[in-house]
Amino acid sequence: MSSSTPYPAAWTRTDVSEGLGLGSLLAEPCGYRLEAGEAVAADGERFFTRFTIRTDLAWTTREVCVEAVTVTGAESVRLTARDGRWSDARGGPLPELVGCLDVDVAATPLTSTLPIRRLGLRPGEHREIAVAWIDIPSLTVSRMRRSYTRHPARGGLERYTYRDPLHGECELSVDTDGVVVDHERFARRVRPVG
Repeated sequence: MSSSTPYPAAWTRTDVSEGLGLGSLLAEPCGYRLEAGEAVAADGERFFTRFTIRTDLAWTTREVCVEAVTVTGAESVRLTARDGRWSDARGGPLPELVGCLDVDVAATPLTSTLPIRRLGLRPGEHREIAVAWIDIPSLTVSRMRRSYTRHPARGGLERYTYRDPLHGECELSVDTDGVVVDHERFARRVRPVG
């Protein structure tokens, strides 16, 4: 991934009939920035969300800002993290998130890139982690346990099993940059890049 070129990707949601997301991964001098958005207008849901996440060079989350627009209006949440200690936009501590090194914004598979890159698992390795989970469109923030297991590559893609208490177990395939191509029961890359 070039430091000056954004890495773009688009996904179609497979869990709802009308949902499309777009995201970019950009290298910066002190880390990485993820920019993404998604629109869903199906199955009783109507929302648009946009977010920015900044990480350090080790892919540990440092800052996240998420905005959601629904039929009731627009809301946003901003969080910062240092060494696994999180605070809200006013600097108030969020003790329930202590130890979380990654954030997961529910609207996109792009945030799976963070633990995949940070953990650097080898085929056969497994790791359990805690993440700061941001629900979309409610913007509720909570701690979520999850695990990643890496499997041997197949068809030019890296493969992982992902498990959490809310979604159960699903398979992920990712490209060589750790960006999701297929997230079982959730999203599929519209046109893989690279």
